[in-house]
Amino acid sequence: MAQTFVELADTLVLGFDTIDFLHTLTERCVELLPVDAAGLLLADQQGVLNLVAASTEKARLLELFQLQEDEGPCLDCFDTGTPVGCDDLGAAPQRWPRFAMAARAQGFAAVDAVPMRLRDQVIGALNLFRTSPGPTPADVTVLAQSFANVAAIGILHVRALWQSEMIAEQVQNALDSGVTIQQATGILTVRLQVDLADALSLLRTHARNSHQLLSDVAQQVIDGRRRSTI
Repeated sequence: MAQTFVELADTLVLGFDTIDFLHTLTERCVELLPVDAAGLLLADQQGVLNLVAASTEKARLLELFQLQEDEGPCLDCFDTGTPVGCDDLGAAPQRWPRFAMAARAQGFAAVDAVPMRLRDQVIGALNLFRTSPGPTPADVTVLAQSFANVAAIGILHVRALWQSEMIAEQVQNALDSGVTIQQATGILTVRLQVDLADALSLLRTHARNSHQLLSDVAQQVIDGRRRSTI
């Protein structure tokens, strides 16, 4: 747990990779909290939420569904700056009926969302999905919020160091990189006959081992320059 907080707070390393950092956040949530999947939406320069990370393909699809339908816990969480959730997505009436139906179709029975915020500044929201219904223990919500807070502070710390215009460009680049990474993972799933999660893991491992940005390696895959090493 302590190692995770250190990992999330360490945003001053050379070549800090925002998109990989946010994928790490979703992975640690699943590893350390009693949840089955996690997804993260981050606001762009205009304050519009975009999908930037998800621990599973099912979580990714649900996050995209929220954005498409303009309905779901992450959107409400971002708008209000407070945690929201549903202990049983099969119960009626539902706060998000279309989202609840989509979530249940993906095998999820409960959801919680916590804001990525520092004081009054909200930069995104973290979604936590569970396959079994039931209330979320208070200490789990507190810990999830702590993870989100540390991650938000880290991103905002970088923002302060690089000036508002420069970090706005970096965050926008991170959002743009998400599209590139999705395209590259799709290429690898076909080329290597693996699923999306394994394809993303291969990309991230190669980026770290070769000291490159994840988005750069993804672009190399798209350009056809990475065939023998991934």
